[in-house]
Amino acid sequence: MLELSEVKGIGPKTEMLLNKIGITNIDDLVTHYPFRYDVLKRSNLKEVSEEDKIVIDGKVESIPLIVRFKGGLNKLNFRLATPQGPVGVSIFNRAFLKPQLEIGTNIIVLGKFDQKKNIINASDIKFGSLSSTEKIEPVYHTTSGLNQKTLSGYINNVLLKHGNDIEDKIPRYLLDKYDFLNKKTALNIVHNPPNFEKLKEASMRLKYEELFEFMFKINYLRLEKEKSEQGINRQGNKKDLDKIIKSLAYELTNDQQKVLNEIIEDLDSDKRMNRIIQGDVGSGKTIVSFLAMYYNYLCGYQSALMAPTEILAIQHYNNMKQVFKDTDINIELLTGSITKKDKQPIYKGLKDGSINIVIGTHALIQDEVEYNNLGLVVTDEQHRFGVNQRTNLKNKGVKPDVLYMSATPIPRTYALTIYGDMDVSIIKEMPKGRKPVKTIVRSEAQIKDVLERMHEELKNNHQIYVIAPLIEDSENVDLTTVCNLRDKMNLAFGSKYKIDIVHGKMAPAAKDLIMGEFKQNKVNILISTTVIEVGVDVPNATMMVIFDANRFGLSTLHQLRGRVGRSDLESHCILISNADTKRLEIMESTHDGFVISEEDFKLRGSGDIFGTKQSGDMSFKIANLKSDYKILSQAKKDSLEFLKDKDYDNDPIKINLIQSVKTD
Repeated sequence: MLELSEVKGIGPKTEMLLNKIGITNIDDLVTHYPFRYDVLKRSNLKEVSEEDKIVIDGKVESIPLIVRFKGGLNKLNFRLATPQGPVGVSIFNRAFLKPQLEIGTNIIVLGKFDQKKNIINASDIKFGSLSSTEKIEPVYHTTSGLNQKTLSGYINNVLLKHGNDIEDKIPRYLLDKYDFLNKKTALNIVHNPPNFEKLKEASMRLKYEELFEFMFKINYLRLEKEKSEQGINRQGNKKDLDKIIKSLAYELTNDQQKVLNEIIEDLDSDKRMNRIIQGDVGSGKTIVSFLAMYYNYLCGYQSALMAPTEILAIQHYNNMKQVFKDTDINIELLTGSITKKDKQPIYKGLKDGSINIVIGTHALIQDEVEYNNLGLVVTDEQHRFGVNQRTNLKNKGVKPDVLYMSATPIPRTYALTIYGDMDVSIIKEMPKGRKPVKTIVRSEAQIKDVLERMHEELKNNHQIYVIAPLIEDSENVDLTTVCNLRDKMNLAFGSKYKIDIVHGKMAPAAKDLIMGEFKQNKVNILISTTVIEVGVDVPNATMMVIFDANRFGLSTLHQLRGRVGRSDLESHCILISNADTKRLEIMESTHDGFVISEEDFKLRGSGDIFGTKQSGDMSFKIANLKSDYKILSQAKKDSLEFLKDKDYDNDPIKINLIQSVKTD
């Protein structure tokens, strides 16, 4: 591939500037797409008022004069010959443009027109002319020392001289099938659009290529995993599993039973399971994972469940002990706070196989932990762990089956990408008897009503979460913080009720201690940031009050709301906001996390589905997961067919794509 330094005009300093904006090679340069387009439409100077923004083109008619002011400021003045007659142009702090504004140079001026003085007070100057009455001008992300014109020049220089050498990643038969433009033409149009119709055609072709390449890699990895990762071929006693299911205090929902069947089918096959259970808050994912681990035990293998926090691990441990109290299964808890002395018998039991199931935190992947025959690995709230942490646990056994759980409903659009190499099981149906949390939106002016509602819950010996988005005051953002909320709550309720706070800057042990006290009803009001989004079950918590609710994504609000309503008690969630209340109203009308996540996806895009941006988040140069789902779906289908078709095994595009997967 051509090096950047081989492009005319790109020296070491410019190359360093290009590197700063993510351009490290020629491919990066030509795919550094405009992030927007300005439509430059020639204005009629006779019809504009002083406040109107205008666009006019013409030729420089006089040598620009520089006027300098105190403080290093300057102004450039010159005459411009336009199709509508000569006008004066003034532009501040652009003295560096003088050498380029030679007499006869064609330029386009943006700014405001003073008709009395016949002067344009320019805000920007672009080089070129409006060949018709309109021009589509690309605008690029750039950096100090690298202007739009220079960057555009480098891109067009490469396309002109080396465009035929740019690698095409769409097979010839698909180019013909969809009547796509060739890549060089598409790139030329995107960087120099003659009109919007051509721009749309070129963009479609480039989006498809980007998504085709991405889905090719996902599909390739999945097929390779299926070929190379032979799983454990096991058969358990399903009658014993049915006995446990019948002994539960509740019936499994249809979705739970369906997902459990999918897992059992995976465990019985010789294919290694790589499955995620997506389920709304409170939909009953955990019991499905418990039953999967019990079936794995019936087959003679160990299981490990890794939770993101110690308090959640303890909760899972206690719940599992209760579910399997009438069986011989040996379940142990392994967390960081357990003493070294108490860990030794657990290490021994895991190594000799006498412990059947272990539940814990990161302690499960420490070097000292050895398993006898680990057959199933379960990771709760999988997106809270790094890839390496999940892999380390998976590698503790000899190709154990892997099950992930996530209480963050994700739109199918997004799941198709981030879970592209996994099988996805979805639990939407809620258990019988679960009461939906009543949600209302209130303004700060209605705080008295909110406090009265809180007092009613406290009088009934119920507990309340109060949520704030920040820990400390910010000079720039006027948000209610944890600390001043604590002061307000103490003022309202402190004489009668115990109030405490928890936030992300606290040490994990301190956080777990307070959460534990809240669970034991030693704390009546818990003021928190979103750290309780994935937390413990507190059946007695019947109300949540979220301040500055407009600052949260809908999916995050839904996750937070899921912390209440964990029993048969009627529960409430109050969203306090003075802005964006129309958007928040969807929280009043639905409790379906998948519907809410779809709405969030439309409003906020893919970057904040989880409430905080995830590491490894999908990043595309021109495609957009929110608007290009149909292209993504087709690219997934086409790439899989291309991969599986042996007739194309010697196709250079297939060979190069596979090679790029191996070197990524």
